[in-house]
Amino acid sequence: MRAAPLAGGPQGATALRPLLDIVLGALDDGAAERGGPLPAGGPQAVDRRVREALGDVLPERGSGPEEALRTVVRAVAAGAADPAEPLCAAHLHTPPLALAAAADLAASALNPSLDSWDQAPAASALETLVTAALAAEVFPGAPRPDALVTTGGTESNQLALLLARERHGPAVRAVVGAHAHHSFHRAAWLLGLPEPVVVPAPSGTMDPVALDEALTDLGGPLLVAATAGTTDAGLIDPLPEIAALCAAHGRAELHVDAAYGGPVLLSAAHRPLLAGLDRARTVTLDLHKLGWQPAAAGLLAVRDAADLAALGHTADYLNADDDTDAGLPDLLGRSLRTTRRPDVLKTAVTLRALGRDGLGALVDTCMELAGHLADLVEKAPGLELYARPTLTTVLFRPHGAPDEDVAAIRRRLLTTGRAVLGRAAADGRLWLKATLLNPHAAPGDLADILTLVEGSTPR
Repeated sequence: MRAAPLAGGPQGATALRPLLDIVLGALDDGAAERGGPLPAGGPQAVDRRVREALGDVLPERGSGPEEALRTVVRAVAAGAADPAEPLCAAHLHTPPLALAAAADLAASALNPSLDSWDQAPAASALETLVTAALAAEVFPGAPRPDALVTTGGTESNQLALLLARERHGPAVRAVVGAHAHHSFHRAAWLLGLPEPVVVPAPSGTMDPVALDEALTDLGGPLLVAATAGTTDAGLIDPLPEIAALCAAHGRAELHVDAAYGGPVLLSAAHRPLLAGLDRARTVTLDLHKLGWQPAAAGLLAVRDAADLAALGHTADYLNADDDTDAGLPDLLGRSLRTTRRPDVLKTAVTLRALGRDGLGALVDTCMELAGHLADLVEKAPGLELYARPTLTTVLFRPHGAPDEDVAAIRRRLLTTGRAVLGRAAADGRLWLKATLLNPHAAPGDLADILTLVEGSTPR
């Protein structure tokens, strides 16, 4: 049997080109079959359709690349929740830019692994340049900022807590707001650290008075984790006040989880929302949210590159001391992972193609869409707005509806395949959540969301 062709090497492009045509056709066919933002019928119907399309997962004799691609890609596309559909607006689940997805193909075809220089010569150099540039965006006044590429906010927050532990020992304790991402609690558990102290957030953001009291009462080293873009409502903690409290109490360092809000730095109009971010010691940033990258595209930025020395590790087959002394870059301390794909490639292409202005314009567009949706909710007599949006998240609900009805509306829209909305608890009630990350959405799409909600509300 002739060996299957490879994606790389002199014949790689020749082998890929016809297969890509099949993939693109299957994506079109699957989207047409789906006919909306997600498939109708709910989990059991989707499971059944995928099972019927796939058949025997490991057949004795394969069907060939053309049929396999056509069948499996079409089935997944037909059963996808497609964030490029304007009515798919539940989560921080971005529609990736076409150019970023194309660049990701190159990363897959070349398949560098960023755990040693001899597996990723150019990719490692590219990562060094891109992470330095993005770290400088976060910490413009710092002499030696740096950033690590991660799989997203969960890994970045875990790394921030790990670095704090390495600086201060196992007594270090995280202090988080009641609205903070769940990853801090899991990271503390994983690292064997005390359970984080939770500070009230009665208005959806960390209360500085309550934080001051907690820092006064707590002993030992502390890592205060503020949030710039809460998952539920897209709110931003009062970063300047929190940074000032950390400085005043001495024992507390500041980490900011800006996985959602961090790319707002690229918008000249909205960058002031992140005042105080540069006073943190570490910052989480995701470009697979307000950066329109295919997942994964996370970063942990650090004010001082020296903090990353704690991640240093030696495995003789990857970074032997004599190789490092001879000038081969040591990549193993750039991540807790060993095998690591070049996720930075798509980001580098996007930054070059769009520039700060182009990416900032995308941020501005999504912020404007959120404001427009809030306007529509305020004008709708049967709907209630939680608050004007800070970023691109809008919470709303039918006036007077019990929480059970709000949850049922969301599930009804999901199972009929008409819209994907999220849910969030705020102010003691359940709200529908629209997270607007699609810069191609139009005002009419936003009106359609509200029409669907109103039409699904029990009378």
